[in-house]
Amino acid sequence: MRGSSDQPQDRLHLTDIVRGALSALPDALIVGQGLATLALKKPASIDSIGLRIEELARSHGQNIAIKFDDRTWTYAEFNGWANRIAAVLRGRGLRAGQRVAVLLHNRPEALAVVTAVVKLGAVAAMVNHNQRGSVLAHSLKLSAPGIIVAGEECLEALDSLAAGERLDASVVRLWLGSGKAPRGWRDLAKLADDESSADCPETQAVAMKTPAFHIFTSGTTGLPKASVMTHYRWLRGMAGLGQMSLRLHADDTLYCPLPLYHNNALTVSWGAAIGAGAALAIGRKFSASRFWDDVRHFDATAFCYIGELCRYLLNQPPGPRDQEHRIRLIVGNGLRPEIWDAFQSRFAIPRINEFYGASESNVAFVNGFGLSKTTGFCPLPFAIVEFDAEAEAPVKDARGFLKKVPSGGVGLLLAEITDRAPFDGYTDAKASNSKQLRNVFKRGDCWFNTGDLVRDQGWRHIQFVDRVGDTFRWKGENVATTEVEAALNQIDGVEQAVVYGVEVPNCDGRAGMASLSCVGERFDGKAVAATLRQALPAYAVPLFIRLRQEQEVTATFKYRKVDLKRDGFDPAVVEDPLYLLDRDGYVRLTRALHAKIVSGALRL
Repeated sequence: MRGSSDQPQDRLHLTDIVRGALSALPDALIVGQGLATLALKKPASIDSIGLRIEELARSHGQNIAIKFDDRTWTYAEFNGWANRIAAVLRGRGLRAGQRVAVLLHNRPEALAVVTAVVKLGAVAAMVNHNQRGSVLAHSLKLSAPGIIVAGEECLEALDSLAAGERLDASVVRLWLGSGKAPRGWRDLAKLADDESSADCPETQAVAMKTPAFHIFTSGTTGLPKASVMTHYRWLRGMAGLGQMSLRLHADDTLYCPLPLYHNNALTVSWGAAIGAGAALAIGRKFSASRFWDDVRHFDATAFCYIGELCRYLLNQPPGPRDQEHRIRLIVGNGLRPEIWDAFQSRFAIPRINEFYGASESNVAFVNGFGLSKTTGFCPLPFAIVEFDAEAEAPVKDARGFLKKVPSGGVGLLLAEITDRAPFDGYTDAKASNSKQLRNVFKRGDCWFNTGDLVRDQGWRHIQFVDRVGDTFRWKGENVATTEVEAALNQIDGVEQAVVYGVEVPNCDGRAGMASLSCVGERFDGKAVAATLRQALPAYAVPLFIRLRQEQEVTATFKYRKVDLKRDGFDPAVVEDPLYLLDRDGYVRLTRALHAKIVSGALRL
């Protein structure tokens, strides 16, 4: 499979790699520590998140571990706090392997509870506090917790559960709030005040292969799934992303405005801070207008991003304080190539560490060399194979094996499942099996299907292209939605662009449709069409456009495309203004035009 355009400027060269490697030399000691963890630690080894925090409490106890609002906690204080909570959980019957549902907004208590849980060898189920009703009930059912820790800010979510979905009477309820605990709940903070701050003996027996967290998928294509994150994968993330790529120092502060139930916060941000003995500044939530004020308030030297966060910041009106900060590096995924240079230049960001990974994935790519417009490098076995977007399946050769794309090509990313790169899967065995491909290149091998289309940039580096299912086929050609969105986002007045394929009666494949949020003057269909025709191949120019005040996104800034695809382009269903591409540009799509398209009287 190829994208809608080949971009040779995205190929990497040896000079890029050498230049990036030389830039890492000043931090050789930190890089070496990360390499040692990756090379020497095995899943059966005794090591864990809890042990790392205890080591920091002893060796760097006075270092700031957490910043929140106007308060700080040192590593010694944070470790003692977690130990007291662990004593409460132990007293309520929590044992290794059991689950604790954590339902809290962003605040230090969330990390203290999580640390307490994993110190005991138990599993912290990081429930999305935005979920309501049956979706929340589904997530709780997947983890089947024996204990739930909820904050007063999340009681509305719990109240949304229907009578038949409410927590089982046997579930221990622990509450964190400023007032009196509700009926049936015990005040965790008061209980912890009476406990010992001594380290937990159970932590000395926790192996790296032990599950630490349940991380829930966003549910953009259905109900959420609970992926399993082991201490092994978390510590490898700390070593690879934190020590080898970010290379934070003990006096750094990493600002994280992302929800703590998401891996970019819980693993990438927190792991990077712990790997260096640095501080993690927790933001209550992301705000484009307040972002840089928060960065300055915490005196942050790094921050974590995801999805369209960087575009939201770039869309803010330029100001005299845009470069008034101490940020020297950022880490995340989803920074689109078309805004990379503009973002880095406007806000004077010295180093961007884009990476590729997923909660359930057994590999990650890390931009450890600080190169431009790449998700980075991976030393573990992976392959990029040809993919048929129409059939939504990999292409097989005459022997029934998959075929790798040439350097520079676009295809489906697979990662081999090995002892060094295990697939921990989901709590649902059926969901886990669906992500595994067998007999890929030889009989008996097994590979993880990432579900992502990427470009092979050479030198074991990749660039994200699209999600499988988002890329669609039209006029016999594959259309990558990210490349069409990139073209739309270059148009003045377009603030957000979401591209997807819709089914059209009497037509093969799917026609391109874009949902746009615009600012400024009225929509100029003629000018937009002219710009897109210059920037894209004819088959990639969207046939339909929908104008919306604002696009719906998940809590981690992923666009919700499922509803958009279902709505399609029917004016009787969609209340927003709809437009159709014709010879002269985009014209208003009326019910009469829609009827002609559906009947086949108007050929597209």
